[in-house]
Amino acid sequence: MARFKKSGKAPKVSAEKHHSKTTKRMRKIKISSGAYIAPSFLGVLAFFILPFLVVIYYSLVDNPISGNFVFLDNFFSIAGNTAFRRAVNNTLTFSAVAVPLAVVLSLLLAIVLEAKLPFRSQFRTFFLSPMMVPVASIVLIWQVLFHYNGAINEVLVALGGGKIDWLKSDYALIVVVILFLWKNLGYNMILFMAALASIPKDILEVAQLESAKPLQTFFYIKIRYLSSTLLFVTIMSLINSFKIFREVYLLTGDYPYDSIYTLQHFMNNKFKSLDYQTLSAAAILMSLVMIVIIGILFVAEDRFGKDVEG
Repeated sequence: MARFKKSGKAPKVSAEKHHSKTTKRMRKIKISSGAYIAPSFLGVLAFFILPFLVVIYYSLVDNPISGNFVFLDNFFSIAGNTAFRRAVNNTLTFSAVAVPLAVVLSLLLAIVLEAKLPFRSQFRTFFLSPMMVPVASIVLIWQVLFHYNGAINEVLVALGGGKIDWLKSDYALIVVVILFLWKNLGYNMILFMAALASIPKDILEVAQLESAKPLQTFFYIKIRYLSSTLLFVTIMSLINSFKIFREVYLLTGDYPYDSIYTLQHFMNNKFKSLDYQTLSAAAILMSLVMIVIIGILFVAEDRFGKDVEG
């Protein structure tokens, strides 16, 4: 009887030992994983989360020194600021023009270069070359081209036209859009070429056997498989359109022509004047707008590309 009792207890004890060993092993794995993740987490906390919380705090006080809580007064004040309204309007106008052009033109270039054209690699290199050129050199090129006494005006005069002050007139927005496209088309084009190459060939062959026209194949098959790439390219182009301040600042300085006075100009000038509460309120509003736009793009891509994933 004692022998049976002992034999009955042995498996239970071994199971408990095995469970304790598994628990210790899992604890060690969690500790080691946490040790590896800790530097990255501390970096994100120190350089992203805490500064963002500080920005929220600054936007809710009258100034960083006294720290008197004013709730949404800074947001109401900035909403009535004429310079802020002009900056927002110019930024949204620029993004509304430049981002669709960057997406559509790069997609068209990718489709053209997908065909077996002569000098295909040279064309690819040509469109990628702006990525290798420093920003200062790009700005210098644009100043040479679009200065009042620059190359473009020399061509216009030679053709019998008059000179245009490109960067100090309503044409300034066109100049900046061209600069934006020249910088970003190559990168977007490479992304679309990679996405086009990943479309299943058998589906395209079936469409060809069914006598589908090229436009039908493009809109009903290719575009659906490109939906995730379209989303990524659109988001990256949108982010880059909000970062065009660097080039515009090097071209025109703190206070450019009205049509290219962007939100970043407004925020940069507020930073120089140490108006942190207004700067913080503008930054939060800009972040909220970006979150809403990107959220809409994600929802649209999810609905449009759902059948392809299925």
